[in-house]
Order: sequence, then C-alpha cells, then structure tokens
Amino acid sequence: MQAKSSLGLDAVALIIAGALHLALVALLLVQGLTRDPIPVPERITVNFAEEVGMTSATPDPVPESAASVAPELGEAAPPPIEYTPPPPMPERRAAPTPTPRETRRPVQRTEQRRETRTTPTPARQEPPRETRRSGGSRVGDDFLAGQGNSTTTSETRIPASQIGASAQASIQAAFIRQIRPHWSAPSGVDVEQLVTLLDFDLNPDGSLKGRPRVRDQLGETEANRAQKQLHAERAIRAVQLAAPFDLPPEYYNAWKSVRGARFDRNL
Repeated sequence: MQAKSSLGLDAVALIIAGALHLALVALLLVQGLTRDPIPVPERITVNFAEEVGMTSATPDPVPESAASVAPELGEAAPPPIEYTPPPPMPERRAAPTPTPRETRRPVQRTEQRRETRTTPTPARQEPPRETRRSGGSRVGDDFLAGQGNSTTTSETRIPASQIGASAQASIQAAFIRQIRPHWSAPSGVDVEQLVTLLDFDLNPDGSLKGRPRVRDQLGETEANRAQKQLHAERAIRAVQLAAPFDLPPEYYNAWKSVRGARFDRNL
C-alpha cells in the first residue's frame, strides 16, 4: 500500500510541473505579441569625392616683425672737454738736522767711581731642592759623611761641616734622581723586603773612584735568600751606569765619599 501511494504522489507532482511549464511558455508568447516593434534605422548616404583641392586649413601666420633701426641723431655730439692738469705741489723742505752737542766726559768723577768700586763677594749658591715622591726610599744617616775641613783662603770648596741640611738633602735627591733610571730590583717571593747598602767614592768630576762596595744587606728571609747576590749586583751596576754624576763642585767635600746608599724596591 505504501508503494502505491508514493507512485500516486510522484504522478501528481509530475502533472503539476508540466502544467507550470506550459503556463510559462504561454506567458512568454503573450508578452511578445503585445510588445511594440523595434524601429528600423534610417539609411545614410555617403558620396566619395574624386578631386581634392590644394587648400590649406591652417590659420594665417603672424607677420615677421620689422628689423629694429637705430634712430637718427638730431644734434651732433658736443666736443670733448680738455683736461687741464693741476699746478705742481711745492716741494717740502727737509728739517735741518740738529747739530749734536759736545758732551763733556766727567773724567774726574769716573776716576773717583773706579777707585770706590769694590769687588762683590760671591754669594753661596745651593742646588735647587727636589721634591721627594711619596713612598721613596731614603738613604742612610751617613750618606754624605764628608771629610773636608779646610779653612784656608785658597780652597774654593765649602767644608763639609759648613754645608747646611737643605744643601745635603738636595745632593741626596740629585743622587737618587740620577741612579733611579738604572735601578731595577729583581722579582720573586719576599724580594721587596731586601735592602742593599753601598759605599763608594767619587772624583771631583763625578766619576767613580774604584768599584762600589756592599756595606750590608737587610730583610733576608728563606724565600729571598737566593736573590741576595743578584740584588747587590744590580745595585752596583746602577751606580756604575749613573756615573759620572752631575753634582755641584763647590759641595765636593759633601759628596766625595758616599756611605750607606740604600737600594730597595721603593727607590
């Protein structure tokens, strides 16, 4: 029964679809009959010319401007003005040179001045002081012992007993300044504790009188004992390279015998 009912429904749907298609076709036919006919366009007649005229269609050109002509001069140019040079300037007369006056030489006064002139005594000059840098090593107490005690008038050098403390400090600074570039302490454990004291003598020209001698060595430990000999050799070598020393000759009695020159890491 269900199969028969489904077949009946399909037939009905098919009939309805066919009726709708027929109605659509009839509607289109009716609209085509009632529409106004499309007007036919008018015909255009075209004539072909066999002969062509040589006529230009461009506008007339602009006429050329006439060449410029210089105007004619109405009057003749005036004659040139004659140049009259000015009269020459009067020459300047040089001023007369004054005649030098004769200067009288005071013969008597000059002779009197020569008689009264006295020879000034040379002042004692001390070498300039040098600023010690912090941490620097100071030499021993008898660094400049000195041995000169001459008081005769023919001796130009100042005795060591008359040399002040400032002059001795300046001489010590001069020694350190000239030795420092040639001194380098050896490296190693506890080497900075080593101190070498040297004695040496100098000639008046600043050269060494013999080889420097080791006076003493301080700060010895088990770690730096092997560096003692090298420390002393470098100290002696520094003095030998620095010589001859540049020192004031008038203070020779103070620096001719150097005792206890101290060499350490801070020199």
